[in-house]
Amino acid sequence: MNLRFKNLVFLLLLCLGANEIVAQSTIKGKVKDENGMPLPGVNLVLKDTTSGAVSDFDGNYEIVNIADGTYTLNVSFLGYSKITKFITVTGEDIIQNFIMSEDSESLDQIIITGVTNPKSKIESSISITSLGLKTIENSAPRTTAEIFRTVPGIRSESSGGEGNSNIAVRGVPISSGGSKYVQLQEDGLPVLLFGDMSFATADIFTRFDANVKRIEAIRGGSASTLSSNSPGAIINFISKTGKVEGGSLSTNFGLDYNSFRTDFDYGTPIGEDLYFHMGGFYRVGEGIRDAGYTANNGGQFKFNITKEFEKGFVRLSAKYLNDRAIGYLPMPIQVTGSNDNPTFNNAPGFDATQGTLHTPFLSQNIGLGANGELRRSKVADGMHPVSTSIGLLADFELVDGWKIKNNGRFSVNNGSFVSPFPASVGTAENVLAGDFATDNGWNSFTYANDGSAVSDTQLVTPVVLFDTKLNNFNNFMNDLRLSKSFDKLDVTLGFFKSYQNVSMSWLWNSYLLEASSDNARLINIADASGASLSDNGLFAYGAALFGNCCQRNYDTNYNISAPYAQISYEASEKLNFDGSVRLDLGKVDGTFSGPVGSAFDVNRDGVISAPEQNVQSINNANPTVVDYDYNYVSYSFGVNYKLKDNQAVFARYSKGASAKADRILFASDANGDPLNYLDGDDVNALDFLSQAELGYKQGFKNGTLYATAFYSKTTEEGGFEASTQEIIENDYKSFGLEVEGSYRVNNFDFRAGVTYTKAEIDSGDNEGNTPRRQPDFIYNLLPSYNFGANKQNTIGLSFIGQSEAYAQDSNALVLPAFVIVNSFVRFGITEGLSANISANNIFDTLGITESEEGAITEGQVNYIRARPVPGRSISLGLSYNF
Repeated sequence: MNLRFKNLVFLLLLCLGANEIVAQSTIKGKVKDENGMPLPGVNLVLKDTTSGAVSDFDGNYEIVNIADGTYTLNVSFLGYSKITKFITVTGEDIIQNFIMSEDSESLDQIIITGVTNPKSKIESSISITSLGLKTIENSAPRTTAEIFRTVPGIRSESSGGEGNSNIAVRGVPISSGGSKYVQLQEDGLPVLLFGDMSFATADIFTRFDANVKRIEAIRGGSASTLSSNSPGAIINFISKTGKVEGGSLSTNFGLDYNSFRTDFDYGTPIGEDLYFHMGGFYRVGEGIRDAGYTANNGGQFKFNITKEFEKGFVRLSAKYLNDRAIGYLPMPIQVTGSNDNPTFNNAPGFDATQGTLHTPFLSQNIGLGANGELRRSKVADGMHPVSTSIGLLADFELVDGWKIKNNGRFSVNNGSFVSPFPASVGTAENVLAGDFATDNGWNSFTYANDGSAVSDTQLVTPVVLFDTKLNNFNNFMNDLRLSKSFDKLDVTLGFFKSYQNVSMSWLWNSYLLEASSDNARLINIADASGASLSDNGLFAYGAALFGNCCQRNYDTNYNISAPYAQISYEASEKLNFDGSVRLDLGKVDGTFSGPVGSAFDVNRDGVISAPEQNVQSINNANPTVVDYDYNYVSYSFGVNYKLKDNQAVFARYSKGASAKADRILFASDANGDPLNYLDGDDVNALDFLSQAELGYKQGFKNGTLYATAFYSKTTEEGGFEASTQEIIENDYKSFGLEVEGSYRVNNFDFRAGVTYTKAEIDSGDNEGNTPRRQPDFIYNLLPSYNFGANKQNTIGLSFIGQSEAYAQDSNALVLPAFVIVNSFVRFGITEGLSANISANNIFDTLGITESEEGAITEGQVNYIRARPVPGRSISLGLSYNF
């Protein structure tokens, strides 16, 4: 018995010793994102074992009882790049921290734009791009519009500054400016109901700042049926919510131009299932072109607070935007050579990449206001959006699998748009010899500031000062959805309600200006007897160069009701179908009024000067009544088939429409015949777009590839373009291929997108020609490299370019191909603190996005009006993430 007891003790000690020999260690640490913020819910698994952990609210994790050996630790989190780490355990605890990078290209990322229920990219039958903050920063954008250039299929003419950009998709035309078929959204609701309203384009009221978590851009597909006036594309700015505590503070300075900007954001939980986020920016400076005065001044503040419940959440959001940003219109450019092989250069005295016609000598505009009162405006106000909005989002699961979601927002929008538009450019001698000058008795020019004579060879430009008061663009947007899943069938019923005011006043005047990029001077005009025909460079109260067309008020209201339905069916684990249909019912009412002229002593000096003999004002006593209805049906059908877990193909056909707003309120059609604004059919209120798509998606170990072939057919009924004073009416068709991909290997990241488009005008005098400003190829390449002991530093480039295009539909003058090269270097100083230097358009490339002239006279020097991309600019930034 004693011997047995001794043996038992011996065996026990042996087991304990063996337990010491097979050591049990712990792997622990913290998981953060690239901004140093903790990531909760990250999965960490030791491959081929049952051991693993999930990071907690503070990003901490701990994997216990790990025997000695070599392991592969896989780290994964939805929306972030997977990490694989080889770890050797030798009897001691190991501390291993991870920094995860956002992976906006991941096929597993859940998307919320253009779908009724969130789903992953691999399961969706739409073409969608998701831009995370890192991708956006790496493209080194100077304005919100420049961000869109990195989205395949999207052509963003970002030469206008912070707003007033022309945005097109897949060869669908920019027939009258703005983003007619592309809708900009903030958190799933339109910023404005129409994207192409004159001087009130949606991008003017949209700003990218630290509040944005990511941008999703859907082209074609269900964009036709899940929002109004968006058959081409939806670009959705998705906000941070503060569910995970953290924030940032950053400041950027222009090193070779006058600019200062500070961004901040912060969010955190403040109670049980209660959290908030806030942030914004302020900036001030001259801008990236030499205006000669403070041209950018203002900012934005946004806030949201979320309360989660057992079966849903409620989110209250608010925004205040008050920003003055210079708006760049066409500028003088010298062109020589032939129409099919032109050479674009700086015009004498004008730097096309650094200069602008804005000048301190033209600082104000005076005349009669919207109601006949004397008024004065400041040119420095530029594009001046003022927007105050409040929104409420509620998302709940009801009984028996029913879900309800209501997203609503009310916005008070107003402001102004003031910028000089050159009606022509030429030497003083040639301008005096022109029809307008001779018809109006012009004989000689002198500078308004000192009375000295203007040289015959000096370039001058008669300008129309686009001075537009955005009186009331208030809107209400509400999207209500009720959905339910029946086994493999998902059904959603929705109702979209919108009310958009369009009230603006065109209060334009005409000036004669020196065509110089260095504080251009105003020029006075005299007749043959020496009598003055101008007052300090102002020669007409009104748009005399456009036939006094354009003093006018718009006061109209657009009331939209749109029921819609969507179904999706999962036929198998690999195959799913979806379809949606939408009925838009529009009710338009209000009035608009045109110009009338009269003698008026504007400056109150008791003398009626030459310009005061015919002062243009608005004939509010004789308005045109607007009262019509319209309706249209949109539909979209798609199928997605997963070839493998990381490989899928999809096909889709869609048809939708975009309604017009102020673009048809000009009282006559393209032939000059009067329109009946009591009949929606007579005013041609709708333009239609049909699209077919065939797409392929492939995920690799270190990258992704997306390819979509497309065909589109556009039927337009015409819209007015202020700069040409013409009603553009064409039909179009296009086909092409957009390819987008990303690749990561070691510390090297590469992202690229290229779109080939063959577009053609399908009606009218220019049938068979290529639509104006439509290149065959647009592309972007964004390589970057991470380096340093902790990979805290990044260097990168971006190449954004396009092939040649035609200036106008007549297909005479070619706009040359160009590529803009940007670069950045980001240094990690300490944890959370980094500095960066960005250089845009390194080689100061002269890239022309649009031209008012459609042809030149070959064999001589020509001066045209064109809008070039901004030249080289270098900025320094300092950022702190906490």
